[in-house]
Amino acid sequence: MNDSTNDPAVPDSSSSQNPSPSLRPKPWSRLDRTHLVIWALLAFLPSSIIVFFFHLEGGHTSSVFTVRNELPAKAIFAFFAALATWILSRMEKRPLADYGIPVPPTLKRFAEGSLWGFAMLSLLLLGLWGTGHFRIDSIALSGIRAYSYGLAWAATFLAVALGEEFSFRGYWLFSVARRIRFWRSAIFTSILFGVAHLGNHGENALGILQVVGTGLLFCFMIRRTGNLWFAVGYHAAWDWAETFFYGTPDSGLLGVGRFLHSSVQGPTWLTGGSAGPEGSIIANLVLLLCALFIQLRFPKVVYPDQPL
Repeated sequence: MNDSTNDPAVPDSSSSQNPSPSLRPKPWSRLDRTHLVIWALLAFLPSSIIVFFFHLEGGHTSSVFTVRNELPAKAIFAFFAALATWILSRMEKRPLADYGIPVPPTLKRFAEGSLWGFAMLSLLLLGLWGTGHFRIDSIALSGIRAYSYGLAWAATFLAVALGEEFSFRGYWLFSVARRIRFWRSAIFTSILFGVAHLGNHGENALGILQVVGTGLLFCFMIRRTGNLWFAVGYHAAWDWAETFFYGTPDSGLLGVGRFLHSSVQGPTWLTGGSAGPEGSIIANLVLLLCALFIQLRFPKVVYPDQPL
């Protein structure tokens, strides 16, 4: 994942003696810290208050979750993450595209990312099926109920993807990268992404490692595609396939309203156990394979498209 070529934040060898000031990481200022705090307050405080006050989310104290519990809370979270980013873009006099969020959305990238997300989750389960550790037991839903739940879970995971990508790979990724370079910022935000999943019931160490690795993969996608929309599509489709289509646990949680009934057998490190297939060691191999495919599909660094 060596993509220093054309990296505005990494000077080339010819200028390593006296790099241009615009290519050097800039020192943190009080204004930078203030803006990060303002973004966090705008993104998380109102949404947390609304969710708590109206009891919109049942919480993850059990191993199951539902559209009714998840969709309102995740939609509110996504809305305030987007609003906070827009407000900071006005304060900093930058277009939203600087934070990887061009408007209108890049629908072609979103659609392609969605196909990749479904395909990579399917590849993971194919690997488990091939080793005799995963099987589809039956079709759980049919007819109008299958379509209804499919659309409802699609809306839920679109909200999840928008909220999490805008939060962990949007304003924060760009702003922190201006001070400590892109990949250090990617590692920092990906660790925060993993920490945010620690409270999920049924999550395990390999599952959290995969979440951190997925965060880095999303950063790599943004680095090569130029914006968040490919990663948003991938993120939403992966979760949709995991929870609804194949009916497996997702980050330790099992969704109500699954298209297929499936089961696993074997050691937790291989099957993922209660964390779901993303807790399998094979999931991390799939992440590496996906990173290779991204390298081949998008060979040039295009984010950010200007000096930080």
